[in-house]
Amino acid sequence: MGNKISLALIGAGHWGKNLARVFNELGILKSICDSSEEILLKYTEKYPEITTTSSFSDVLASPDINSIAIATPAETHYLLAKKALLANKHVFVEKPLAMTAQEGEDLVQISKKLGKVLFVGHILQYHSAVQTIKKMLKEGHLGKLQYIYSNRLNLGKIRREENILWSFAPHDISVILSLVGEEPIEVTATATNILDPKIADTTITNMKFSSGVRTHIFVSWLHPFKEQKMVIIGDRKMVVFDDTAPIDKKLMFYPHQISLKSRVPNVEKKEGIPIDLSKTWEEPLTSEARAFINTINGQQALTDAQEGLRVLKVLERAHASMNNRNHTSTEKHYFIHESSLIDEGCEIGEGTKIWHFSHILKNTTIGNKANIGQNVAIGPDVKIGNNVKIQNNVSVYAGVTLEDNVFCGPSCVFTNVINPRSSISRKSEICNTLVREGATIGANSTILCGITIGKHAFVGAGSVVTHDVQDNALVYGNPAKVQSWICDCGYKLDENFQCSECGKTIKIE
Repeated sequence: MGNKISLALIGAGHWGKNLARVFNELGILKSICDSSEEILLKYTEKYPEITTTSSFSDVLASPDINSIAIATPAETHYLLAKKALLANKHVFVEKPLAMTAQEGEDLVQISKKLGKVLFVGHILQYHSAVQTIKKMLKEGHLGKLQYIYSNRLNLGKIRREENILWSFAPHDISVILSLVGEEPIEVTATATNILDPKIADTTITNMKFSSGVRTHIFVSWLHPFKEQKMVIIGDRKMVVFDDTAPIDKKLMFYPHQISLKSRVPNVEKKEGIPIDLSKTWEEPLTSEARAFINTINGQQALTDAQEGLRVLKVLERAHASMNNRNHTSTEKHYFIHESSLIDEGCEIGEGTKIWHFSHILKNTTIGNKANIGQNVAIGPDVKIGNNVKIQNNVSVYAGVTLEDNVFCGPSCVFTNVINPRSSISRKSEICNTLVREGATIGANSTILCGITIGKHAFVGAGSVVTHDVQDNALVYGNPAKVQSWICDCGYKLDENFQCSECGKTIKIE
């Protein structure tokens, strides 16, 4: 007997309506959640037995719901999926899994820790044509895999929350990784920004694998007609998957022969042979939804959390290359998301990543391998060290210095003036704040200006720090006080100032 599944669908608009239909046909759809009252009214009329709500919180709190499917804009996937997992629900999330590999890794760890299914909607993996191609490769019908190229083109819905790479390419990347069976050693991409200078409308992504396989993916939402075609070339045969063709011609087998005679290529063309998919055909979306159910009941998924994370990592590498800021670039050696703004006079170190909607103000210096989260403001004239991690919604104002290896938790606050007034400019009265090497600032903490937080100190979440903090001190509360002492590795010290985790003894002044 399988687990009884009661699913809530979050987002029932553009693509969500298809998920609503399929999950309802499979008998597991119990609730629909959407911010649009108009959409909810339509579903109330269409599926009177299904409850509807505009409150995601109510869905999370419902003991009658044990699974959640997310079909909202891509930028919301991470937060909604995280909340659903933490509410002890199995999760189906449409592609992409998240907008960064860091977010994807977080979701993977949470799902693993809680023992919950995290399933990614890479629908092509469940297409009969893709399943047939995998079988042909495995049985050697195509010979040694050499080259794959894919076109996913349309004059369709043009999104503003993500570019064409993140909107169209995840499906193709997912299939290619599955067919090749390894991760690429090289990812490069180029883009054109036509309608909006900050959002790519077309991209071409190239991948190179250690086995010698090469691939490219061309995606565009500025194409005069719809085209969804993938060509797989082996050293013996070729196969073409055209998803816009009728079922009897979706998959065509081409037994072309290419040989060398006196070092001159000789091509022997042959007629394409259609491959019958009717015997194994099921609507891919139904197969995908059924796979989600089977995964909850203990079967291995083709598109589990780890698979979704692998796709995210390729997307990030392609995006970095597209902006000439990845490791292969001769000009830039850092990554800046296209939604972020970097003022003149800033210096960004090698390997640093700056994510969505962040602003680095003039004359700011950021060291190597720093990771700056979403909606972060830094500067002006701020110095950030190497390997610093600043989580979402943090502002690092003028007068604040973060040394190497500092961690700033989400929404922590730095002040820089003792007695601010809106009507009085006090830029000349800024008090300097120094956070020494290896210190950690917990989420939602407030750091008053003019103080120093010592090396490897640890400020607990929600604290208000009003005085200097000694090296290796663990402080928390309002106002924050020394509660204990902590090792450089982040574990508490015993009464002899020795760490039970790493064995190191810390000298406390």
